[in-house]
Amino acid sequence: MKRTAERGEPSGNPRSIPFGEPRQRGNMTTVKTTQNGQLHRLADEFRSALEARLSGDRAGEYRLPSKDEVTKFCTRYLEALFPLYYEPALQTSPQSAHFLEELEIQLAEQIICAVRFDCHCRDKEAPRNLPRAAEELLTAVRAKLPQLAHLLATDLQAALKNDPAAMGYEEILLSYPGIEAIAIQRLAHELYLLKVPYLPRMMTEVGHSHTGIDIHPGATIGESFFIDHGTGVVIGETATVGNNVTLYHGVTLGAFNPTSKRDGGELVRGQGNKRHPDIEDNVTIYPGATILGGDTRVGHHSVVGGNVWLTHSVEPYSRVTVKDPELLIRSKAQQDKDWFLGGAI
Repeated sequence: MKRTAERGEPSGNPRSIPFGEPRQRGNMTTVKTTQNGQLHRLADEFRSALEARLSGDRAGEYRLPSKDEVTKFCTRYLEALFPLYYEPALQTSPQSAHFLEELEIQLAEQIICAVRFDCHCRDKEAPRNLPRAAEELLTAVRAKLPQLAHLLATDLQAALKNDPAAMGYEEILLSYPGIEAIAIQRLAHELYLLKVPYLPRMMTEVGHSHTGIDIHPGATIGESFFIDHGTGVVIGETATVGNNVTLYHGVTLGAFNPTSKRDGGELVRGQGNKRHPDIEDNVTIYPGATILGGDTRVGHHSVVGGNVWLTHSVEPYSRVTVKDPELLIRSKAQQDKDWFLGGAI
């Protein structure tokens, strides 16, 4: 990595990064005062960050991670991932090496901004050798790229296998929203596991804004995952999804009473509060289904029908459906002038 270091950064121990540590809380009698103080400080920090960005201060203490840069990185990452799997020779070509180096420089810069700003927000001293810490994180991510490329290939294969409208891998890669959303989420998940602040969620929000598919970076998802159509799919932070799972549009793997788990009055956050369901291997979930709760498990080889509301576990090989509603059908042959505005509503 040639350009991750910023000028003027002293050396130190990169392992002192307090990634993901909970913020310190005051006692309950001072919560309101503390919150007001935090809001005022946050406003000052964002104003300073804007001023630093407008002044071109690339190493400013208040410089925020950039949504625009994260979006550009996600786009370039998607462009790189497909040929890295199907044409391994590109990995050693000068063009490919330069392409990957540019990607890593983009990511390193955003990691440095995110960690420095997170430390400042938590009233902690930033690591003395932040570029070196960013390089260690990049090394860990770099080692995951072959596996991420393999997972992308299994997702493409699942799409071709499950969708008769798909004409080939190229069409799926270029136009299927589920592929974009899950490819970004898989990389964001690796950064989430490394406890990099801000960036994983910013990345999955790029996928969300482009596709309408909202997958939290904390969700654990197996191989051969296919989201058909995709609009309105929501997968929460503590959800797990097995191998060979298919979801249709409008599916929610969500939380059931997510505020119930508290520690001394404070809401338990993150993976410590298991609030989203587990989906085992070879499960299909049809449009509009809502599956809620951290104790809810859908057994392998099950099918969950459209518009199902499920808050308890089901055994493997289950079929979960909603009973057909009673339909009222009135013919136009009925020459009742106000049948539409009256009886049919």
